[in-house]
Formats: sequence, structure tokens, C-alpha cells
Amino acid sequence: MDPLFVFAKLNHKLNSVFMFKVINLIFIVILFFLYGCAPAAITAAGVAGVSASESAKGLGMSINDTIVHASITENMFKTDVNKFMGVKISVDDGMVLLTGKVENPQTRIEATRLSWKPRGVKEVINEIQVIETGSVKDIAKDLAAATTLKTRLIADKNISSVNFSVDVVNGVIFISGIARTEKEMNLVIEYAKTIKYTNQIVNYVRLADSLSQ
Repeated sequence: MDPLFVFAKLNHKLNSVFMFKVINLIFIVILFFLYGCAPAAITAAGVAGVSASESAKGLGMSINDTIVHASITENMFKTDVNKFMGVKISVDDGMVLLTGKVENPQTRIEATRLSWKPRGVKEVINEIQVIETGSVKDIAKDLAAATTLKTRLIADKNISSVNFSVDVVNGVIFISGIARTEKEMNLVIEYAKTIKYTNQIVNYVRLADSLSQ
């Protein structure tokens, strides 16, 4: 279980979002001073969200990853801490890796969407397993549709495919991430419209320009 979710659960019982933010701030400050004194100690302690390669990373990068991790955890906590208790979050140089288990596909998709929210996220890789499963035929269709769309995005040089996450559930395409321009976002949507065995597109993509406003 992700250690930061332990903090979230405790704060949930206290019914205080403010206290959760305070704990996150204290956590980051402590991490900063530990890094300044003994980077190896943090690795040995297994601090959540910090990869095992801190020695190859700059202090600023490590702190940014920790802030991203804390922000994602807070987003999940505010949405529904119980739904995401089985999710583990790792962040390395802005790349977010989600693992663990959730009850249904919708929660898995929500985890992806929430992970793209913090500033500094470059890529989201969702390896969360879903406990609830549908028919083999429907799952195969969804998987084929998602794979086809991802392949087309990768093949187009006008699209930075790592900036987008694609999921297909029951024929519905969910796209999240950050588009460099509105033209790039529209191009992604146009590709999604050509995918077989799908009937709807849900677009959670944000424009890079909007993040600085």
C-alpha cells in the first residue's frame, strides 16, 4: 500500500483536507533536508514516489517528482480515497507509473486522468489491474481499439504520443494528457474517430498553454 495513502486515510478520518496539505508540505520539507545530508538514507527508507536512482538525479528533479507524487495522491484522496487505496504511484523525472488493483475500469481511467493534472507530468503509464472483468470478446475489442489508436499516434510525427494516454472501455475511447497545440489535440481526436468497435470519445486532454494561465 502506498505510504502517502496512509496519510490520506488518517486525514480522511480527521475530516481535514487542510491537515493533509500540511502533512504533504512537512513531508517535502523533510525530504529536502534529508537529500541535502544523506541521499542514500532516503533510498534505504523507501520513500514513496522517489525512484532508486536518486544518485543520478539532481536535487531539483527529485523534489519535483515528490511534489508531483503528493499532488496526485491528494487528487485521488479528494476524489475518493477508498477507490484508490490499492493504487501505487511512482514518479521518475516526470514519468508517472501507476500499479496495483482497482475494482472497475472506470476507476482505472480516473486514476490516469488525475495523474495528468499536476504541473510537471510528462508521461503517465497505467499498469493498474482491474478486478472486475467483462466478456472476453468485449475485452478483446477494447484492447484492439486502444492498441490501434496508440499505434497511429506513435506513427504520426506531428504528435508527441508520450503526452497522451488512451483507454477503451465498452467501446468508449478515453483520451487524457497534454497537447502542445489545439491542432495536435484535434489530430488525436480525428484518429480516434477512425477506430473500429468504438462508439464514443471522451476527451480529457488539456492544452499546454492553459497550464501557464
